[in-house]
Amino acid sequence: MQATPARGRRATAGRPKTGKPNPIDVHVGSRVRLRRTLLGMSQEKLGEAIGLTFQQVQKYERGANRIGASRLFDLSRVLDVPVSFFFDDMPAEAAAAPVDDDEGGGAAFEERSGGYEPDPMAKRETLELVRAYYRINDPSVRKRLFELTKAVANSGMVEAAE
Repeated sequence: MQATPARGRRATAGRPKTGKPNPIDVHVGSRVRLRRTLLGMSQEKLGEAIGLTFQQVQKYERGANRIGASRLFDLSRVLDVPVSFFFDDMPAEAAAAPVDDDEGGGAAFEERSGGYEPDPMAKRETLELVRAYYRINDPSVRKRLFELTKAVANSGMVEAAE
């Protein structure tokens, strides 16, 4: 017979005691959001395609709900990426996060890394910028904009504006 958690205590496999999502779940969710946004797909459309509500998709994207293997497989088919895409570019800190949190490993992760910072490539601003950039039809205009952006970033003007 399987042991049950102590009365009044929930099993939290992988979920830090702080109630914060596991960094791996956050990363995988951000990759779902990245791909969905790059495809121009709404949360509602994605949810319909895999039999979920948009609220459930939101929870997956935030890392609040863990994505199971079969659901991850469905997402990979709908979003037209290999399953490995969801784990690409995972920060070392997230990959090293403990899976079993019975020993307080989640809190130790928070102390070691100062918390999990989402990848800037998964931010809405970045995604919108990339999509707008690729809507520029003239390659020479796109190239000039690219060079201008690099020049501004390298000049230190960006830091002065912040």
